[in-house]
This record gives sequence, C-alpha cells and structure tokens, in this order.
Amino acid sequence: MTPQLFGKSARAGRLVRRLEKARVEAVVEKTAPGHILKGTISGRPGRVEVFRVPAPPAFLLNNWQSWGPMERVTPSTKFPELETIVRDTSPYLFSPLPDTLLRGPTSDYFAAWDGGLAGFLTSRVGHPFFTVEGGDLVGRVDYFDAEFSSAVPLEPLAILSGGAVEDLLGAYGNLVKRANRVRINPWNPVGWCSWYYYFGKLGWPDILENLDVAARDRRSFPFDVFQVDDGYETDIGDWMSAKPGYPDLAGLAGAITRKGYRAGIWTAPFSASGTSELFAEHPDWMVSEGGKPKPCYNGWGKTICALDTTHPEVKNWLHETVTALRRAGFSYLKIDFLFAAAMPGTRRKKVTPIQAYREGLKVVRRAAGKDFVLACGAPLLPSVGLVDGMRVGEDTAPCWKTKPSGFQGPNAYFALKNALLRQFMHRAFWLNDPDCLLLRGREIELTRNERELYALAAGALDNMVIDSDKLSLLEREEKSLFRRALALRGGRSRVSGLLGEEVYSIHSRGGPSGDVRLGVNLSDREAVVEGAVVAPRSGAFLK
Repeated sequence: MTPQLFGKSARAGRLVRRLEKARVEAVVEKTAPGHILKGTISGRPGRVEVFRVPAPPAFLLNNWQSWGPMERVTPSTKFPELETIVRDTSPYLFSPLPDTLLRGPTSDYFAAWDGGLAGFLTSRVGHPFFTVEGGDLVGRVDYFDAEFSSAVPLEPLAILSGGAVEDLLGAYGNLVKRANRVRINPWNPVGWCSWYYYFGKLGWPDILENLDVAARDRRSFPFDVFQVDDGYETDIGDWMSAKPGYPDLAGLAGAITRKGYRAGIWTAPFSASGTSELFAEHPDWMVSEGGKPKPCYNGWGKTICALDTTHPEVKNWLHETVTALRRAGFSYLKIDFLFAAAMPGTRRKKVTPIQAYREGLKVVRRAAGKDFVLACGAPLLPSVGLVDGMRVGEDTAPCWKTKPSGFQGPNAYFALKNALLRQFMHRAFWLNDPDCLLLRGREIELTRNERELYALAAGALDNMVIDSDKLSLLEREEKSLFRRALALRGGRSRVSGLLGEEVYSIHSRGGPSGDVRLGVNLSDREAVVEGAVVAPRSGAFLK
C-alpha cells in the first residue's frame, strides 16, 4: 500500500506543501528498508497530517511515556478506563493531547504492523502520534500553538516495509539512535531499590538494615548501586529536606558509599506539591493557566503542579538541586514523573510543551555530568539522547495482574509485557529498565513461577537488574535466582511474537551464557513456544 505524505501519494524526491497557515519543504530519501521524510516547516502549523495509509487489521500501539502500554490493538480497540484516569488523576498522564487519547487507539511516535512500520525519529519540537480515522492509519505532528517565523526542522518520518515486525522495530531503533546521536552508557546497573517493599513508609533504620545484609553477603547481592526511593523527602519538590529520623542527605549518601556502593536517590524534579515549601515560595515558577498555577496531576493525596522549565530561575534551581545531590555523594539519579514538564500551559517562553520538557531535561543532564540518569514517567522520544536509562513500563507490583488494561496501574504482568515489547529500544535509545525484581517468597502475592519468569526475562533481555526486597526475607533459592538472572545478561536480544497476545520468545546471542532462548508465557493457559510446552505465567529455556 502506497502511503500519502501531506495529502498526496508518496514518492522519492523533493516535496513542497502549502498548508493553511504553514509551509513544508521536504525531501523523501530512500533507505533500507524503506524511505525517510525530512525537511523543514514554517508558519503556524498547529496539528499537521503527515502520513496516511489504510489501517492494518492489527498493529502495535505505543504510548508516549514510560508507564503507558505498548501492545497489539485493532482499529476498533477502545480503552474506556481512560476517561476515569483523565478525570481523576490527570488529563496529561498518558498524552499531552487528551482530546485524541479519548477518541480511539492512539499510538505515539510510531506504529508497526505485519510487514510495515511508520515512525518519527525525533520529538524535539512537536508531538508525533498516530490515530485511526475512517479506516485509515493517520500520522500527525502537533505543534500546539507555536508560530515559526523562520523554518524549523520537521520531525523526520521513517516509512519501512518488508520483513517481520521485530526486524522493522530494530531498524527503526537504529534510525532513532542515529538521528539523536545516542551514546549508550557502558555501565548496565545492578542494584537495590527501596520502593517495592517499603513504599512511602521507608525509614532510616530500613536503609541501614538492608545495607548491612547486602554488605555481609556480596556474593548473593552483587550490587553496584544502592538506591533510596520515594519516602525520604519532606514533600514533593523539597528534595534537599529529609524527614525526621533521617540524617542530612550527605549522611544518607555517605552510609551507602562507605559500604562500597554507588549512592542512588529518587526525585521528581519537574513536580511540586501545593503543600511544599518550593510551591509556597515560588508559585510563579509553575506552569500556569489564567494567571494561576495549573494543576498537573493528583498524587500522594495532593495536587501536584509542574515547574516551568523555561523559566531562568527554575533552570538555576534545577541545576543547583542536581549539583547539591551530587555534592552530597549521589551518583545515580532516578528522576520520576517527568511528563509534568510537557503539560500544555502558559510558560515564561513561547515554546511548545515538548521544547519546554527538553529544556528542563537538558539542564538535569548537564548538571549530572557523567553520573547515571534513570528516567521514569517520561515522554519517550523527547528523552532519547538525554538519559542513560529509561523505565519502559508501568510500575511492577507484588501482584501479577489486577485489571485488563495496561492503562490501569501497577502490576507485574504489564510491567514485564512492556519490557518485552519495548526491547528494541534497549541499547538504541538508552538502557532499558524493566522495573525491579521482586524475589521474596513471603509478604508477596506473586507465585514462584511469576517471580522466576520476571527475573530470567530481565536477564535474558540484558536489561538493568534492580532488586526491591527486604533482603533479609530472601532464602537461598531466591538469592540463586538473582545470580541466574545476572548470568544471562550481556547478549544481544531479540523478542519474537510481538503481534501475538501473551506468548513470546527471547533469543539472546553473544553473551557470557552463549546462545540463550527463553520461552515466555504471560497467559493463564499452557502454551507451546517453538515446540516446547510452557506452563502458565512461566518461562522455559528452549532448545
């Protein structure tokens, strides 16, 4: 099927289009295995249709940020739960364009199907997305209300065809890597995180206890990094102020580094609670609407606003905060809820929300220097080239699957499913974080099979491997599972079965464990993977 570009049949060569309030000058270049559209746009483009093709019967949908799903859909797929999420949590959690999100299946940045893929290579100015309209799959870029007096680069579009969808995604990932000049961090972290046992009730004695357990058994716990997650801070936005019972941040980091680990810490640097000192002192630093701070999302039982990352004073504060954390001794920075900086609203500078987000993230990147930056809750394509690691799925949880949709909150099933489907991003965009392993057999709903599946898959995918247990709960078998998962890392991994429902295979080559094939069955029924029977919610090595 021949696609349309800006309303006319695509063909190689130069292309000029005069839109209602904008002008496009572009060229279509041939590349294996397809074509790339690149050029410039000027004027006030608004929401521009770039690509159109008859909708395939099924395709892979990708949400714009870390927590949103990547999964197989049809043109008629609906997500009715999104109305509740938009109303109760945030209109902007799963899209900067909530009007498109509620109409039908919306795939951000790319869409892939049997024998074809269309994908934008950058998101530096506009927000690219695909929707189904009147039987067609339509790709657009929204430039919001921006006006360009001089031409700015188009977000390049790759149109690929032929071959398996897994291979097309791999080719697309390499094109994105090249377009964004990505350099992959050589350190693929192994570590511990406090969140999935202690959650927001983390206390200083808990950190000391787990440090002691890990340091006394380094063979079982070969951690590089020990990361303190949400729970230490006095409020969202007040990152340098620890709760009563904690030492100052230098004391916190020092306790970790003295044990020989890199010290890691969690922040949400673009967010501020309405009850925080930051908000009380600087309400004018927030993205606004009608002259007042604009609520971005609800969390921690509070209203959370977004920092205006184009504001010079906000940029100074961001730089000073990251610098202070590093000076305190932290060299692994997990930055969360990043989508907030891309919320539409009034800012100091007249830029698109995507440009504003990237301005803020660039400040964090520069301030972090060579230290490791792990992004979470982040717009994916605008972050490429600016972070070392990226959470690629919803939060995991001590339970398998609570609801039928990837838009409905933490669970291990959807966290692992996203890690499988977004594997092509690993070592192309960044290092993938599949979220934490939960290995404990006590105080958890996950079965032995489910815990083993998650751990072995994370290893076979060569992903970051971070444990999040109360370490004293782990028995010999669970410690052994952690080492088995780590032994599988280091290869080049390909995931097959992406257009299926819940059954996949991971093929890893070139790692220390040699040629590894792992059958993955996320379903509740027995499945056959490459001739091998795999039990429900389990993994099995294939011959």
